[in-house]
Amino acid sequence: MSTQHQGRVDAPAPADVRPVSRASLAWRVLAAVALVVLLVHGSASTRVTDAAWPLGPMSQYAFFPGPDDTVVITRVYGLLADGERVELPLRVDTAGIRRADVEARIPVIEDDPSLLRAVSEGWSSRHPTEPRPVEVFLVQDRTHLHRGRVVALDQVELARWRVTP
Repeated sequence: MSTQHQGRVDAPAPADVRPVSRASLAWRVLAAVALVVLLVHGSASTRVTDAAWPLGPMSQYAFFPGPDDTVVITRVYGLLADGERVELPLRVDTAGIRRADVEARIPVIEDDPSLLRAVSEGWSSRHPTEPRPVEVFLVQDRTHLHRGRVVALDQVELARWRVTP
């Protein structure tokens, strides 16, 4: 028999629906609490890196620039054998390496620009019909903001490597 409370009808559960046992409920609650604890720890800890994903923040999405900040985008350009300067997009499918991998090693690349060989060779192997780069540049495009509006753009060269055979 159903009863009515404050405008709603409570009907008994259908015969094929079993109630959740206390052990099953406890296991589910424990799993949910553990997941929340891991997510909070991963998001709040300053020691967590992108390697902790999905239980930690991806650094590329973990912040937004303030109204008076500088937005920095790291790029690699190649001077091709035919004289054309082209961007060598930092993606696995186009250059064989991810932008995050290059950005994480900027100080090392500045000290040893020959490490840009990996980008040059990755790009050349994925674009065999294109002229090969003869020189590779690691640069940062900087967008300067004031009160949330772009006030200046510049590009800073961090490293340059002349391709050797």
